Amino acid sequence: MIRKSLLFLLALGVLGLPWLLPAQGYVLRVLCLVLLFAAMSQAWNIAAGLSGQISLGHAGFFGAGAYTSTLLLINFSISPWIGLVFAGVVGAMLAALISLPTMKLKGHYFALATLAFGEAMRVIANSWSGLTGGPVGVSVPFAEPSFVLMQFQSLRPYFYLMLAALVVSCLVFRKIRNSALGLRLRALKNHPDAAASLGVDTAAAKLIATTVSGALIAMLGVLYAQFQFFFDPDTVFSLAGISIRIALIAIIGGVGTMSGPLIGAVLILPIEEATNAYLSSHGAGLSQIVFGAILIAVVILQPKGLLHVRQRRR
Repeated sequence: MIRKSLLFLLALGVLGLPWLLPAQGYVLRVLCLVLLFAAMSQAWNIAAGLSGQISLGHAGFFGAGAYTSTLLLINFSISPWIGLVFAGVVGAMLAALISLPTMKLKGHYFALATLAFGEAMRVIANSWSGLTGGPVGVSVPFAEPSFVLMQFQSLRPYFYLMLAALVVSCLVFRKIRNSALGLRLRALKNHPDAAASLGVDTAAAKLIATTVSGALIAMLGVLYAQFQFFFDPDTVFSLAGISIRIALIAIIGGVGTMSGPLIGAVLILPIEEATNAYLSSHGAGLSQIVFGAILIAVVILQPKGLLHVRQRRR
């Protein structure tokens, strides 16, 4: 009873937090990005955390979703809410397409294959300037605040939108983890040869997990596009800014856990913003050096993630 009361109070605090901050403030913007990247990391966690197949190409799905929704809005005046569905379909198709030729790859071979996919998507987007705008990027058309167009004057609606996306990602992760598919994925992660010898369809399990993960993160790309109003291929298809960052968030928090991505995002995003804000003016690259040193220290001290500290105490 006490635990439920505390969770209820915590939920009220989270829901009321945007109203304690300026509607267009920097802190609220950072909180929106924390929620978004936590949701993205959770989507990555569905495939990589449960099956152990570390992907470095999820930026390919993310950027495809951002471009799908924005181009539909620009060329056909289709609402981003409908664009979410199209982006999810595109992300699922791309995930299935990349899964088929990499089905039997493991470890660093699989990681390199997915990395090549993400980089190929970036090169295509930069080269296909007639469709994507190329290196110049693309701007989301804005006329006036509109719920139908997923455009708001205040950052508060975006906060709740990102929070809802995180909740959905966590529910999907939990549903898969507790299902028969989750058991097959964990068997694939811990004992792949034994699982295959016992008749577990490892190929189908990886295909489903990757497809769901790709669809989710493509839909999150739509939210990013509507939140930023401008993006280019080097941003949404970025290896370091998207693929590695969402993997790092899950690794720092705890891979394969539901709370890990949120813990990692709460730690990494604010520290990254703080080091950039306070150290960038003191020397080129100093903020990245300090930020990297902090991450290295966390990984060395807690290689299984920060969530492992609580589990070990239990």
